[in-house]
Amino acid sequence: MEIVSTHIHADFDALASMAAAAKLYPKARLLFPGSQERNVREFLQETRFPLRAERLRGFPLDAITRLILVDVKRGTRIGPLKGILGRPGLEVHIYDHHPAHPKDIAGSLEVLREVGATTTILLGLLREQETAVTPQEATLFALGIYEETGFLTFTNTTEADLHAAAFCLSRGANLALVSDFIRRELTAVQVGLLNELIRSAETHTVNGVRVVISTASLDRYVGDLAMLTHKLRDMENINVLFTLVRMDNRVHLVARSRLEMVDVGRIVESFGGGGHATAASATIKDLTLFQVKERLLHLLREVIRPLRRAQDIMTVPLKAIPERFTIQSAGEIMNRFNLAHLPVVRRGDMVGLITREVVDKAIFHGLGEAAVHEYMTGEFPRVAPETPLSEVQRLMVERSLGFVPVLKGQRLRGAVTRADLLRCAYEDLLTRPTFAAPDDRELGEPAVRNVRNLLANHLPVRIQSLLRTAGGVADDVGTRIYAVGGFVRDLLLRHENLDVDLVVEGDGIAFAERLGARLSAKVTSHRKFGTAVLTLSDGFKMDVATARTEYYEYPAALPTVEHSSIKMDLYRRDFTANALAVCLSGDRYGELLDFFGGQRDLRDKTLRIIHNLSFVEDPTRILRAARFELRFGLRLSRHAEQLSTNAIRMGLLDKVAGPRLFAELQAILGEPRPWAILQRLDALGALAAIHPRFGLGRMSEQRFQRVAEVLAWHSLLYLPTQPAPWLVYLLVLFEDRPSAETRPILRRLSLPPRTADAVARDLGRLRSLARHLQRARETTPSRMHRWLADASTEVVLALMAVVGRPELRKAIGDSLTAKGRVRPFLGGDDLRALGIPPGPVYRDILNSLLYARLDGHVQSRDDELRFVRERFAQVFRSAGNGAPRELRPRPPKTP
Repeated sequence: MEIVSTHIHADFDALASMAAAAKLYPKARLLFPGSQERNVREFLQETRFPLRAERLRGFPLDAITRLILVDVKRGTRIGPLKGILGRPGLEVHIYDHHPAHPKDIAGSLEVLREVGATTTILLGLLREQETAVTPQEATLFALGIYEETGFLTFTNTTEADLHAAAFCLSRGANLALVSDFIRRELTAVQVGLLNELIRSAETHTVNGVRVVISTASLDRYVGDLAMLTHKLRDMENINVLFTLVRMDNRVHLVARSRLEMVDVGRIVESFGGGGHATAASATIKDLTLFQVKERLLHLLREVIRPLRRAQDIMTVPLKAIPERFTIQSAGEIMNRFNLAHLPVVRRGDMVGLITREVVDKAIFHGLGEAAVHEYMTGEFPRVAPETPLSEVQRLMVERSLGFVPVLKGQRLRGAVTRADLLRCAYEDLLTRPTFAAPDDRELGEPAVRNVRNLLANHLPVRIQSLLRTAGGVADDVGTRIYAVGGFVRDLLLRHENLDVDLVVEGDGIAFAERLGARLSAKVTSHRKFGTAVLTLSDGFKMDVATARTEYYEYPAALPTVEHSSIKMDLYRRDFTANALAVCLSGDRYGELLDFFGGQRDLRDKTLRIIHNLSFVEDPTRILRAARFELRFGLRLSRHAEQLSTNAIRMGLLDKVAGPRLFAELQAILGEPRPWAILQRLDALGALAAIHPRFGLGRMSEQRFQRVAEVLAWHSLLYLPTQPAPWLVYLLVLFEDRPSAETRPILRRLSLPPRTADAVARDLGRLRSLARHLQRARETTPSRMHRWLADASTEVVLALMAVVGRPELRKAIGDSLTAKGRVRPFLGGDDLRALGIPPGPVYRDILNSLLYARLDGHVQSRDDELRFVRERFAQVFRSAGNGAPRELRPRPPKTP
C-alpha cells in the first residue's frame, strides 16, 4: 500500500503538497498524521475540495509498503508514522524544501530543493510530466506557495516559486480565495491577543542584534498564533521576533527571523520544535511562561555571536598597482612583498585584480611588457566595509576565493584574505564551550552536495552499474575515481550524455587494466598521456585518464602533461562548466566537486574561463566557447570575451596547427545551428584570424537554414548510408567563393590528404552543377539523373541548398530519392534471350530503359519490351536475327 503523508499541524503547503503528490502517485492513499491548522480545516469544509484524506485512528499502518512524505523529513514531526520507519521492505520517498539536518529521515528517493515551498517542487514535477491541473487544484497550490513564502516576500523565496505561482495563475487559480483564506479577518479574541502581544513586546539587544520577545497568557486556546506573529512582525517591522503564549497548560512559541545570524529553527529545536532558519515553532509542556522566556534569552546569548563586519577583520593598508604598469612590474611588486593578489587601480578607483599565477604565466609566455589591464580580471567579487562577516564567509567559501577587496564606492579600503578568515575563525573557536552538545556539532558540519539521486534518476541502469563497478575497483586499489567534464555538466543540465570520462588519482592505465579485467573489456592505453580506452563487448567505450596537470611551453602549443590531483586536473580544463567532477568511490559516491563555481555559472547561463591565460595557452578554446554558447544557451562572460579579443588581436589563432583548427570547425559544422556559431566567431574576428579570407562574405543565413532542412528531410528517407553533415555545410560555405580564395583556407586547415582530395573534388563538382542548373531552361528526371550520377550524397544535398529555384530543389530531391530504387524490369539475361549479342550495347539499352522509366515513358515489363524493339531495331538487323524473339512472361524485378 502507498501512503502520502505530511507533518502534524498541517498548513497549506503541506495540504497542497499532498494534493500534488496524489497526482504523481495516483494509487496512493492520503493520510494526515495529526491535526490541521484552523484555516486549512475551514478551507476543506467551505470549498469541499475533493481530497480523499484519511484519519490516523484505525488505519492499518502495518500494510504500508511505500511512505511518501511531503513538506517534512524529520521523524519527530510525523507523529505515529515514526514507528514504521526502518521497517524491512518499507520504501520512503521524500519531497521537501527544509534545510538539511543530520537527523533527517533517509529516503530511498529524495527530492530536496532549497525553494520557498514544497508545493513548488511537486508542481515542477507535474509540469515536467505535462499533468493537467484544474482551477480548483491551482488555487490550492497557490495557497501553499503564497502562505509559505509570505506572498512571495520572504527571503527564502526563489525564482522557482515565482514561476510556480505564475503557472497557478495561468491554470485559473482564484486569488480572491487565496487572499481570503490567508488573510482572514481576525476574531475578537485574536484582536485581543494581538493587542496583548503588542503591549508586552520587549526589545533585547543580544550581542548587537535587536530581538523582540512578546508574551501573553490565555485561559483557552486561540488558533493562528503564527498568523498573529506575522502581523506583529510586519506592523512593527521587526527583524527577529519570538511570541510566547500560554494556552491550555502549554506554552506555544512562534519565531520569525529576517537575519541570517539568527537561526530560529536551531533555537526552537532546544524546545522540541522545528522549522526553518527564518520560521519555526514549538509547543512546550512542563515549563511556565517565565521559565521559557528565561531559557530563550539564555539560548539567544549562546547562539547569537557578536555581529562582525568586513571592516573589523580586513587587511589594511594594501599594495595596489596602476593599470598602465606592465606585467613585469606587477611580478616585481608581488615578489618583493610576497603577494598572491594585487589590486589594479585607475586614479584611485579599483578597476581590476591580477593574481600571481596569471603574472607568472604571462611572463613565461613572453608577455612581461604587456600592460596589466590587458590581463587583469575586471569582474571580481567585492564587499563593502559594512558587509556582515557571514556574507563574506559564504562568498569566499562558495567561490573558493582567497582574496576579496573591500570597497567604499569604487575606492579600495582593504581586503579580506583567507588568512583573515582563518584567524577570525580561530578566535571564535576559543570563545566556544569546550564540550559542545551533540546537536551543535552536527549543525556545524559542512553541507556537501551529493548528486546520487540525480545519477539514479537520469542515467540508464547499465551506466549506473558501470560507475558503481569503477568505484568498487578504486576502493580495492585504495584510490579515488571520478566522472568528469561534459558528462557531469550534462547531468546537471538534465541533457542525455553517455560519453563517460573517468579520472583516477593514481595510475590511470593500471586502474583501466584492472577495471577492464573486471568488465571483460578490451583496454587500449596511451602511456605518454596516462590515458586508456575501455571497449566493452557490445562496443560501448569509456575513457580513463590519470589526474594530471598541464603546462604550455609557448602560446598555442600542445600541452606538456604531469601527474597531479583531481583539483589540478580540473584546473587545466577550458571552462568552469566543464571543470566538474563526481566522486564514484565508496561512501563518497555521488559527491559533486566544484572548485571553480561551475554550478553557479550553469545556473546563471554564463560561460566563464578558469584563469586569465586560458585563451593564450589554447586559442582553440575561443572556437569551443562559441560552440558551447549556442549549444547550451550560455553567454561568454564579459571578462572572458575581452580576453578572447586580446588573444585574437595578438594573432595566437594563427599559431595553432591546422589539424586542430579543422577538428574544431568540424565540430562546429556538426552542431544544430552552425550559422549562429560562425556569426559569433566572425563578430569576434576569429574567422579572419584563422585566415584573412575566411569571413562569411556573401553567405546568407537562408542557405544554411536550407541545409538544415535538407538534412532533416534526408534523414527521414532511412537510406542505408547517411551523409556527413559537416561536409555538406562546408561545401555550402565555400561554394560561392572562387577557388583562389578557398584553396589557401583549406591549406591553412591542413585537412588529412584523403579528406582534402574529397573536399576539393566535391567542391568542384558542386560549383559545376550549380552553374549548369542555373543556366538550364528545362530539366527532366532522366537529365537530372545523368547530371548527378557521379556526385556524392553530400554534393547533392549541398546543391539542393544552394540552388535558388524551388522547382530545381524538388527535381534534385526526386532524383536522389529515385536513385537506387528505380531500375529497369529487363536485365542482361533478358537481352540475351531476345537474341542481342552481349557487348557495350547492353549498357546503352539498359541506360535508355532507366531514363525512359524515370521520365514515365515506360511503366511495365511489356512497355520496356516494346521500347527495346522500337528503339534498338537496328541491333537485331545488324545481328542478322531479323525480328526479335518473344520472351516468356517473367515476374518483374522489384523497382
